[in-house]
Amino acid sequence: MAKNAVVIGSGPNGLAAAITLARAGLEVEVLEAAGTPGGGVRTAELTAPGFRHDVCSAIHPLALGSPFFRTVDLGVEWVQSPAAVAHPLDDGSAVTLEATVADTAAALGADERAYRRLFGPLVRAWPEIEPVLLGPYPFSPRTALALAGRLGLIPAARTALAALGDARSLLDATFATPRARAFFAGHTGHSLLPQERRPSAGFGLALVALGHVFGWPFPRGGAQAIADGLVVELQRLGGAVRTGTLVDELPRADLVLADVAPRELARLARGRLPARYERALWRFRHGPGAFKVDWALSGPIPWRAAECARAATVHVGGTAEEIADAERAAWNGRPPERPFVLLAQQTLFDPSRAPAGGHTAWAYCHVPNGSTADLTDAIETQIERFAPGFRELILARSVLPPAGLERHNRNLVGGDINGGAMDLGQLLFRPVARAVPYRTPLRGVYLCSASTPPGGGVHGMCGHSAALAALRDLG
Repeated sequence: MAKNAVVIGSGPNGLAAAITLARAGLEVEVLEAAGTPGGGVRTAELTAPGFRHDVCSAIHPLALGSPFFRTVDLGVEWVQSPAAVAHPLDDGSAVTLEATVADTAAALGADERAYRRLFGPLVRAWPEIEPVLLGPYPFSPRTALALAGRLGLIPAARTALAALGDARSLLDATFATPRARAFFAGHTGHSLLPQERRPSAGFGLALVALGHVFGWPFPRGGAQAIADGLVVELQRLGGAVRTGTLVDELPRADLVLADVAPRELARLARGRLPARYERALWRFRHGPGAFKVDWALSGPIPWRAAECARAATVHVGGTAEEIADAERAAWNGRPPERPFVLLAQQTLFDPSRAPAGGHTAWAYCHVPNGSTADLTDAIETQIERFAPGFRELILARSVLPPAGLERHNRNLVGGDINGGAMDLGQLLFRPVARAVPYRTPLRGVYLCSASTPPGGGVHGMCGHSAALAALRDLG
């Protein structure tokens, strides 16, 4: 008789876990509280009829680099903008993340050589770096030694070690020009960490390198296509997804994998967890939240810098110092006065998301976890600063503060889109310090959300690694 498994939550990690288990021959059922599967990869008409917006994640630099996603035919048409990222500056110019290190460096003036020295070896060594960054985890002693040996032999080893440091130190040691400093600071801003806190440098290094290796793609038609592709693969393997099914306690099965936040696991266990482990789950720290706005627009965003029209992702934040101030404020419990805005403008390259002539824009900034402050005007003011006339194009807007994001997805505690603060204390040992972080003290019960390694991002590797650990335990 086949073993059975229940997966709670149908985000990319939950579906990756379910597919991994189904491939091993288990009977798998996924339970999802929402009416549609997908978790952080859902698409909906949030503003006006015909305008399709991604509810949470929109751009996916980790998707093509995911070892798990490469094993699944998602049926997704990936769209790549000519430049992966643009970073506009007050002088009317912009720095862009181009496909090659050389083309990106050429626009950095006096920092051209510094950029080549930093990212050239990193990009060439990506095959060695990828398994360290994404897993699957946990490494066996033999695998760990092999990876350490491979990394130690490459020129990027020193840079890989710098990834554990803070962005401010790396910026000061590497770049002299405001253009290069602003460009790199924008990438480190994805960490939801202050630039002075480790390992914020690692986020910037990884995201820039990913742009050169894989680009920053997005699915034609919306992020929902990723979830739909994963569901089709699971169903092909005999698994099932039940939406609109709220789970109030851990179900009975040979294996239970929970794509949920640590505190939600504690709730579902209903007192069955050892007190020490349960306290650790409740102590798990969540990082700053996101304040998100989507717009239906009557035309493309009128950027002063023409280069911005070549990129689906735009980092709107000005100088490195301004970005540092905004991220430090959110971390320290203060809404930023001039927020660092992460913006996506997919309809320039995917007109299927809006009616003829219309456009969409998706953006968010970081705020204190659970903040109730309204950052709509501050975000739009920042965009208007680099794109005068932006407000005149707004037909409708959808505003999702941290509480709204959490209502859409209970894993986004206080609006935290990374599944927990990803500083050094919680990057490797999340949610608790255990040899196998996915395994809980309850027999057959595992955690597989972004609150486990390797953390946030749309890659499915938390679920895949958790499922592999569960299968090893099951024998």
